Amino acid sequence: MLKVTFCAYDSPGDFSGPTVWLRRLLPALRNHDIEPRCLFLTWNGIGPTVVALRAQGFDCQATPCSGFTPDRVHWLLDHLRENSPDVFVPNHVVPGYYAARWVKSAGIETVGVLYSDDGLYRGIQEQFILGSRHNRISAVVCVSQHLQQQVLGSEPPATTSFCIPCGVPLPVVPGKIQRDGLEQLRSAHAVVDEAVNVAVPFRRRAFLDGTPLRLSYVGRLVEEAKQVSALARAFCRAVREVENTEAVIYGSGPAHSSVTRILAEERRGLPVRLIGRFQGNIQERLLEADVIVLLSDYEGLPIALLEAMACGCVPVCLRTHSGIPELIEDGVTGLLVDDRGDSFVNAIRRLRNEPGLWQRLSQAARTKIENGYSIQTCARQWAELLHSLHDNCGLKRPIYIPRRIKLPSPHPGFGGQDPRPHRPPFPVRFYRRARITAGRWRRRLLGQPIP
Repeated sequence: MLKVTFCAYDSPGDFSGPTVWLRRLLPALRNHDIEPRCLFLTWNGIGPTVVALRAQGFDCQATPCSGFTPDRVHWLLDHLRENSPDVFVPNHVVPGYYAARWVKSAGIETVGVLYSDDGLYRGIQEQFILGSRHNRISAVVCVSQHLQQQVLGSEPPATTSFCIPCGVPLPVVPGKIQRDGLEQLRSAHAVVDEAVNVAVPFRRRAFLDGTPLRLSYVGRLVEEAKQVSALARAFCRAVREVENTEAVIYGSGPAHSSVTRILAEERRGLPVRLIGRFQGNIQERLLEADVIVLLSDYEGLPIALLEAMACGCVPVCLRTHSGIPELIEDGVTGLLVDDRGDSFVNAIRRLRNEPGLWQRLSQAARTKIENGYSIQTCARQWAELLHSLHDNCGLKRPIYIPRRIKLPSPHPGFGGQDPRPHRPPFPVRFYRRARITAGRWRRRLLGQPIP
């Protein structure tokens, strides 16, 4: 049995993409002769990921994100030495990447994960993939081809990279994907369907019974990348100008008050709602939606988008150079728009009014996920990678933990994930040390005791 240790963050109410994906991946890896365990750094207490994994029998150790980065690195190394893994996955945890230096020196392979191309992940690339040889991890998994190309295009050649998307479950969608009736679907998928349809009852398509076209956004309420204020305005305009349309926003974050204010000013009785964080299986709600909207400036490969497409939602996304075009071929598996104004509203109008368009795109979106983005496919690719790394590694040694953890200068992109103790500037430290040394020599010459 291959032993693999993952690092992760957790906090109460944390349903972010990387943590949701981890809760799905770890149970799936057990089917591939892998026994995962997790080391969590928690903010404000233990969250749903630790609770869920412990309930399934996984070894999960957790510590509060208190103190400074060297303290967190020391805690990770203590646990890794006590229960030495065959492969260590720091994931997206900055102290885990720092700890990987000593883990790799013990003959243990280390694997990072790039979920996006924001400041945090650019810092991880520069420090631990393209940086000093001593700090480089063994391999990196990129969730999109776009992110992998960034690694492959580096000079000098960087850490070995692999492209493995974050897989998602494939729920049975009786009212959306199968158009020949519920009974036919049950006859083809009797075992799966009976369990699913208890929680997800059959309903006919919106375009067959006149119910509204339902738009949804699922994700963090932040301005950087997501541009949620602009998205809220776009939702209000689309619902106002396209007849028989409604919109729902799921999520929480620092821009919550801004979104609330925009909706209060612009919706004026329009069916645009802010639900907030949904604590549960979001796919249960996405099965009730028709369109998933993402108008971000950049993304990696959003898990919410994968989940929605698996539910048969048609994606409408801003045309970007990140991972989204790998999922969405304009007019085939979804619609790509050029702006959050006229182009977006026209796309929604097409889905509402153009006969057969929604049905065709919905089927193609679901098929896209079935063919390469399911959690089973993702787990198999991860298992092959982890086993191959372990097979090619050398002799393991005990992990050495230095008395003093010396780290490179923090990267600006790490922000609050890499707190350091305050140190005076170099000239101040130099003259302070010189003054102390001179005082000791003076006492020595005068025969005075040296403190």
